[in-house]
Amino acid sequence: MPVVQFRTYAIAMPTPFRGITRREGMVVRGPAGWAEFSPFLDYDPTESAPWLVAAIDAAEHEWPPARRREIPVNCTVPAVAPEQAAEIARRSGCRTAKVKVAERGQTLAHDIARVEAVSDAIGPAGKVRVDANGAWSVDEAVVAISLLDRAAHGLEYVEQPCALVEDLAAVRRRVNVLIAADESIRRAADPFRVVELDAADIAVLKVAPLGGVQACLRIAEQIGLPVVVSSAVESSIGLAAGLALAAALPELPYACGLATTSLLDGDVVAQPLVPFDGFLAVGRQSLDETAFAAVAADPETDARWQARLAQVQAVLA
Repeated sequence: MPVVQFRTYAIAMPTPFRGITRREGMVVRGPAGWAEFSPFLDYDPTESAPWLVAAIDAAEHEWPPARRREIPVNCTVPAVAPEQAAEIARRSGCRTAKVKVAERGQTLAHDIARVEAVSDAIGPAGKVRVDANGAWSVDEAVVAISLLDRAAHGLEYVEQPCALVEDLAAVRRRVNVLIAADESIRRAADPFRVVELDAADIAVLKVAPLGGVQACLRIAEQIGLPVVVSSAVESSIGLAAGLALAAALPELPYACGLATTSLLDGDVVAQPLVPFDGFLAVGRQSLDETAFAAVAADPETDARWQARLAQVQAVLA
C-alpha cells in the first residue's frame, strides 16, 4: 500500500509553548503504518525536508528492533507560574522534569521560582533539567546556571543555554553542570560540530527534524555522546517514532523528553500517549477517526499545509 493522502490537524495548546498556542501538522498512512509530518511554522521548505523524509520513512518501513519495551520520560513544564509548574510535575508521575526557562518577557527570578517549585514537587529522589532554547549569552548562562543549579538542589543538565555552538563550548568550560545540545544538532548544517568543539556532554535527538529513526541511529553512533530522545511536540503518532528510536538505542542513560501530549488539548488517536509511573510504552499508534474529527483542520489551514507539503516535496524531487 503506497503512502496516501496527507491529512491536516490543528490542536489547541492550553498553555503557550515556545510562543505558539496551536500545534498544526499532517498525518499519513503507508504500508508500515501511520506517520506524521509537522515541521514548525517558521521552518522553510528546505529545513522542513527532513521532516517529510522521516514521515515517509516511518510510513513505508518498519522500525528497527527494540531493545526495551518502555521508555523512561520526563514531564515538560512550560514557563508558567510556580504553583502551576509544581502541579504539572506532581500530576505527571514522572521522576524527571524538564523546566522551560529564559522565556521572553520573564526574568531570571521567574525561572528560579519555577525551578524551586518543581524541585520541591518531585522531591529529593527526582531530577530537574532546564531548557533555555538558546536564549542566553555566555555570561548570562553562567550566572543563570549557577543560580538554577542551587534552586534545583543540583541540575541534571542544562539544554541549549546559548544559540551558537561556540558559545555552548564557552559555557561548558565555565560551569559544573552538564550541557546538552538540541538546536545545535537538529538545526545545524553540521550536527557533529558540537563534538569537534567539545561543546556538549549530551546530544538531544529529535526524529523528525533529523530525517527519521534510522538517520538518528547513525547520528547517535557517530556523535559518541549520551543521547536523550525528545519530541517536537507532535501528536501521539509522531511521538511513537521517538519512542522507537529510544527503544533501539544501545544505551539510554537519561529519561527522554517524549511525554508532551499534556501540552496538547486533543490528539489524533483514541488513547494518547500518557506516561504511567514515569514510562511510556513502545509501539506504533494509529489514527482514530473520531479523535481526528475533533482536531481536523479547517479548509483554509488544510489548504495552507497541502501547499506547504508540495513545496517540500519539490525540494526533495
